[in-house]
Amino acid sequence: MHDRMRLGIVSALAATDEMAFTDLKSALNATDGNLSVHARKLEEAGYVGCAKTFDGRTPRTAYKLTAAGRRALEKYLDHMAAIIKAARAT
Repeated sequence: MHDRMRLGIVSALAATDEMAFTDLKSALNATDGNLSVHARKLEEAGYVGCAKTFDGRTPRTAYKLTAAGRRALEKYLDHMAAIIKAARAT
């Protein structure tokens, strides 16, 4: 999750119930391919859920943060806070 794009995806999804691929792409200023690859890795890790539907004839892909993804983000943030606290103490 430490990768900038993956952290961005998880952070954006933590702030909302669901996000469309196009909205996530715009928020992260990512290319289709880059976002797809990183989102797939997060999905394989069980951190992100992906739902593919159609709005008429237009495909729609939406992502949600899973409970495991939220726990992983919280663990990551706690770890980073501990590192920052340790750095400030020295």
